[in-house]
Amino acid sequence: MKSSFPRLIANASLWVVLAAPAASLRAQVLSVSSLRDTPSEIEKDDTRVSQIISKAENHFNQGVLNLKDNRREQARDEFDRAVDAVLESGMDVRANPRLQSFYLELVERIYRLEVPQSQTPAAPGTLVAANNAAQGGPASAPVAPQVGFREQKFEPSPLDELSKLQLTPEEQNVTPDDVIGLEAAKSAINFPFKTNPLIQQYINYYQGRGRATMEAGLRRSGRFMQMARKIFREEGVPEDLAWLGQVESAWSPTAYSWAAASGLWQFVSGTGARFGLRQTAWVDERNGFEKATRASARYLKWLASRYNGNWELALGAYNTGEGNIDRAIARAGVADFWQIYPYIAQETRNYVPNILATILIAKNPTKYGFGHVKPEAPLRYSIVQVPTATSLRLIAEATDTTVDYLRSINPELRRDITPRGEAFNVRVPPGKEKQLVSLLKRIPVDQRETARIVSVAPGEDLAALANRTGTSLAHLQMLNAGVDFSRGGKAVLPGAGMVRTALVRARRDVADATATSGQTLGKTRARAGDTIAKIAARYNASVDEVARLNGMAPHAALRAGQEIRLPLSAAPAKPARSSSRRRR
Repeated sequence: MKSSFPRLIANASLWVVLAAPAASLRAQVLSVSSLRDTPSEIEKDDTRVSQIISKAENHFNQGVLNLKDNRREQARDEFDRAVDAVLESGMDVRANPRLQSFYLELVERIYRLEVPQSQTPAAPGTLVAANNAAQGGPASAPVAPQVGFREQKFEPSPLDELSKLQLTPEEQNVTPDDVIGLEAAKSAINFPFKTNPLIQQYINYYQGRGRATMEAGLRRSGRFMQMARKIFREEGVPEDLAWLGQVESAWSPTAYSWAAASGLWQFVSGTGARFGLRQTAWVDERNGFEKATRASARYLKWLASRYNGNWELALGAYNTGEGNIDRAIARAGVADFWQIYPYIAQETRNYVPNILATILIAKNPTKYGFGHVKPEAPLRYSIVQVPTATSLRLIAEATDTTVDYLRSINPELRRDITPRGEAFNVRVPPGKEKQLVSLLKRIPVDQRETARIVSVAPGEDLAALANRTGTSLAHLQMLNAGVDFSRGGKAVLPGAGMVRTALVRARRDVADATATSGQTLGKTRARAGDTIAKIAARYNASVDEVARLNGMAPHAALRAGQEIRLPLSAAPAKPARSSSRRRR
């Protein structure tokens, strides 16, 4: 969905070409030439384009500087502003070759900076590569080493390919019986629309070279269709329109189009915000499930109301924006999609009959040769509210899953951590919510970014666990107080912040105790390879007490000659007696 653009040039010329012989039903379908910009229009916009490019470049350059200074959040914000400077300019990006070229280059530059190099072999997120391949250009380009920080991965939106689809003569061949069949199949759809031979032409496409695309979409629809139909029904939108998700994204929450539309329902930034979808440095709710689906239903309902219940016009506006549809209606003199067809962009001409064809196939799969396709099972998950900045790694360890799986069911998260400064409803594997809540209760809120969770073997006590993990026994006891591990279970390990806090407190306590008592603690010098634990063993002292006195972790490496405080009671361990008789 590209509601904010492209905006067609107001005085572009339109030429309607009526097809072929009277004997062919293709004569019912209007074939129109593409809208063309006149040189004068492009020249007139040149100053405005220069201003937009300059503004976007300023934000981009500031983002690069922030990235070099390791200010990654600020870098991300500046990159977003650079893209918004183009998309929110009010100009038709694709109507101006200079602006379009700059925009595509800008998105690619940002992509190369933001996406870690390890992700680049996947290539689906490389927007310009996908665009070049669709235009017959090089499919990819070498990617220089980078310091990427965006974990979110994207795949191309099917709309990009759809916008360029050209039907073959065989696919355009529609018989009178085909039209009669359309009318019969239409009775299964729960919203009104006019049949047109163009719809059958797209059915022909999906029965032939587009079969794999249709089969994949019908299978993947099972993941989300139950949820989508429920939400559309609650919002008062015909449930069959939920098949919009197949054409918009092929049911991929991370689908991303060349025009920066994102998610299952392909919202651009402005329209997403207009319907309540947050886009921050932490989350992009356009990529989520429930909220994005509800926003899509509400936008469709709003558009249908604007066009007096005409769903074809509503669908067209969902794709190209209501402004473009309004202008086409003004030119045609009638509010009917098939009458305004010559006055809209090629992408939207393809879009509406394609969706109607998809719905007809989905509702009549056996009739059209897709009865064998079995939808996948619906996604199942539970929802748990977690506090600020909770690590997905921590949640994965607590729920016996992986970070990759959590990201797949929480695609709105832009990082491997929940938003800082707010609670967040995270999706977890079904049945694991109580286990997660129980474990989170043991972890201080400010430690949930770095704390870890490990499995404990039956009979393993905390002292053994401390040795195995190199963790302070005192910390383990504090975080897992009262937990019975006789049958195994999960133990919480302290986060880095907790260890640092404890060490600072220990140093302060030592200084205070020494100043108050006037006593002098015992001291020794570390040898090469020593740790606090080794020195404690050498002096028959408590590891935890020596660690506390020195404000260091028990297994931290010490440098040779480093002064180490010891408790007053510490004494060097006596060497073991030799089994041989001493010489007199």
